[in-house]
Order: sequence, then structure tokens, then C-alpha cells
Amino acid sequence: MSTMNEAPEVETTNTTNHPTYSRYLEAMSSGKTPRARELAKQLDISEGELVACRQGIETWVMKYPFQELLAKLESLGEVMTITRNDEAVHETTGTYDKFSFMEKSNMGLVLSDDIDLRLFIGQWHSAFHVVENARHSIQFFNANGVAVHKVYRTDNTLAEKWDALITEFRDPSPVIPTYLTPEEDPASELPADFDQARFAQEWSELKDVHEYHGMLKRHGLSRTQALSQIGEQWATKLDQDSVKSAITLAAEENCNIMVFVGNKGCIQIFSGEVHRLVQQGPWFNVLDPGFNLHLREDLIAETWAIKRPSSDGIITSIEAFNAKGESILTLFGKRKPGNPELPLWQDIVEKTTSLSAKQERTS
Repeated sequence: MSTMNEAPEVETTNTTNHPTYSRYLEAMSSGKTPRARELAKQLDISEGELVACRQGIETWVMKYPFQELLAKLESLGEVMTITRNDEAVHETTGTYDKFSFMEKSNMGLVLSDDIDLRLFIGQWHSAFHVVENARHSIQFFNANGVAVHKVYRTDNTLAEKWDALITEFRDPSPVIPTYLTPEEDPASELPADFDQARFAQEWSELKDVHEYHGMLKRHGLSRTQALSQIGEQWATKLDQDSVKSAITLAAEENCNIMVFVGNKGCIQIFSGEVHRLVQQGPWFNVLDPGFNLHLREDLIAETWAIKRPSSDGIITSIEAFNAKGESILTLFGKRKPGNPELPLWQDIVEKTTSLSAKQERTS
């Protein structure tokens, strides 16, 4: 793992001799152009390796430290940001404004009106300028070659500023990153000393939603373990359609919501109303100006309606997880700290829970 000002240890590789490059060319010669994540899976490599094998041709290594690059994105005007996991893709368009960096935690924040990000830069391993199908982007990857965050140039991006930034941060003497094969997470069991009563008490005494993950860590619980142990007073299991149901109700009732999608390197957040909802095969989509969401509903393994106490009252969410227990997506009602939750959002969660229970009874 790299520190704030150090590049990770990498090996030098000649791109033209990169063992993956010929395989990439062969795959592209078919005339089909699958998305990078799907092509990487097809070739049984990471997306990072797929990008790295084209160094100097369609991709160029960018210099460290990443926070210096991120701090200058504000000057570009409009950009589109993409943060995703295997099951959900979150796209927002706006200005990369109000970036701040916390050196102690190696974490960045973007808090503009349109782009809202939590950047866990300590997880970031490499970055590239990528040109594919005439689309320019800056893409960041973790040590396993998983894309954690991407920033795309749009028709409204200040082109001269973009080009100047790329020139400034392109590495003139790059070493081509290599990536680690991810280790499988061992199946987790409840800790032998787990105290359910103490856990329930601590949950009931939460004052801020940000205390939640620290509480889980103290008790040695994954998110889905915690939800299965806390009881229906605080967490109700829902059916697979419940995320779509909640978003559909929010659109129908013009409710401002918050949509969180992330991975280990970044969380991206949208706040506002949603309107244009489109089903395309297994993908449920929000296709609004400035915000797109693409969700693979069939890959949702668990969905929960969750209540957490806080100093502002009960905070309610709907959260979806994959088969590994990893977070896919989280929905909240839009709110600011110090304000109570929207009653309209609480009603939507209750309706979604009722719909799920009805579906369960009839299935």
C-alpha cells in the first residue's frame, strides 16, 4: 500500500511486449467492443492490467501523489464521475469542486453541489489517462487492478485546461503498474464471544450514523451479520425488488433521496429527485440529466430496511448487498446533519416494506 507521497512498488514492463497486449488486440479484432470491466473478465485479467497493457498507445501512467491531481480537477469545469462495483454503476455530472484532503487518514472529500465523494486514497495504487473511442478519462485503480473511480471529459469540459492537466501529470518516465491477485475473503462466522445484548444496547444508543461502522468493528461483525442479529425493531429483511420499489415510489412522490454506491476506494453520492426510470433486461436504471444509476437487480443477494437512532431522530435506509455480503447500494432520504429525516422518505420505506411482505406471502 502506498503512503501519501510514495508510489507503490511496481515493475517496469515494455508495453509492446506486455503479455496481455496481443490478447487485447485479438479480442478487439472481433469488432465487438465490450465495456472494459466485461472485457477484462473475458480475458481473465483485472481491468487495471487491461489498461496498463496499452501504456503509450491508448493509456498513459499518471504521476503521484493523487491528491495533487484531484485538487486541480476543479479548474476543468464540468466533468462526469463514475464510481461502481460489480453490481451497480453511479454516474454524476458536475464540477469537481470543494476538494479537501485529510493527510492523517489519507482520505479526500469532494462536496460540490453536483459531485459528492468520499475518496479512500490510501487504497489507490495507480492512475492512467485513457483514450477509448475518442472519450478521454482519468482512471484510478487499487492494488488488485479494480477500478475505484473514473473522471471523464464531457463536451462542456474546458478542453485547454484538461489538456494542460494531462500534460502536467502524465509521467514522462513511467513504470507500468502490476497488480496483485485478490485473495478470497474467508467465510466469516459470528465471533465466539459475541454479546448480542450488548450489541443491541449500543445500537439503541447510537447518536450519529457515522458511529455505525465503528460499532460493527468493535463487535467483529460484517454488515449483514449485524443486520441478522439486531432484530426486526431495527432491521427488516426485504425482497430483491425492494430497491427498485423504493426508487420508483420516490420518483412518483417527488421525494429527495440520497443514493450511495461505492467500493473499497471510493463512495459516490447523489442527492435529489429521480425521474426517468428504465428497465433494460436485468439492469434497473435511473437516466436523469446529471445522474445515472445502473443496477443489476439479479445480483442482489440481500436487501434490508434499517433504522438507526441518532441525535436527530431515527435515520432510515434501504441497503442492498451481494452474495459476499458487500454493499451494493444504500438509499437514504435527503437530509443535512442537524435536521430530522423526511417523513415522506419514512413513508416510502414503510410502503416498500409492506410491498415486500405482501410479495413474500404470495410467492
